[in-house]
Amino acid sequence: MSATTNQRAVVLVSGGLDSTTVLAHAQHEGFACYALSVDYGQRHRAELNAARKLARSAGVREHRIASVNLHEFGGSALTADEIAVPESPGTGIPVTYVPARNTVLLSLALAYAETVRATHIFIGANAVDYSGYPDCRPEYLAAFERMANLATKAAVEGQTMHIHAPLIDKTKAEIIRSGVQLGVDYAQTVSCYQADEQGRACGVCDACRIRKQGFSSAEIPDPTHYRQ
Repeated sequence: MSATTNQRAVVLVSGGLDSTTVLAHAQHEGFACYALSVDYGQRHRAELNAARKLARSAGVREHRIASVNLHEFGGSALTADEIAVPESPGTGIPVTYVPARNTVLLSLALAYAETVRATHIFIGANAVDYSGYPDCRPEYLAAFERMANLATKAAVEGQTMHIHAPLIDKTKAEIIRSGVQLGVDYAQTVSCYQADEQGRACGVCDACRIRKQGFSSAEIPDPTHYRQ
């Protein structure tokens, strides 16, 4: 959809490839964007550092970083020190799945949206590349939208809340092509699950492999900064 009368939207911005593309998409559609990043106890801060720079360069209305410590619960290679980040494809739900992460992130985005009077929330969920993640499915996002319209003062007073996942059915190559058309500088994004302090990618984790394949399939040079 295209925004009318400069509608406000909260965009979840992690600093990675997908969320940066979603931010560019929302701005292209005419939304006045409020960026939200979440420090949830992930392995590194490189993504959050990238998110700050990306939000600034995009000229969003405001950028907030919320904190919630999912590291305290663990249960994921991204939030538990004792679980290694896999460096080869696996089966089933990946160990990089963070329990309830998207539910937590969307709930924070919903709270932020109410405070800035936004009725649209954008998230970079993708069901093609991340089909093993239960909270990246279209039916999950539809269910969250229904909940948002039951649970908020804004919705009760007539402001319908909308959850947008414009990348939900796109391949990584399609995402990259669309982002390039929108002027996204992917060299500034960090997708790696175990990036170093400089934001350099390992090149072997699931996120790196999917990202590299995406650039290859899109026939676009990969601008990622790798350690090796």
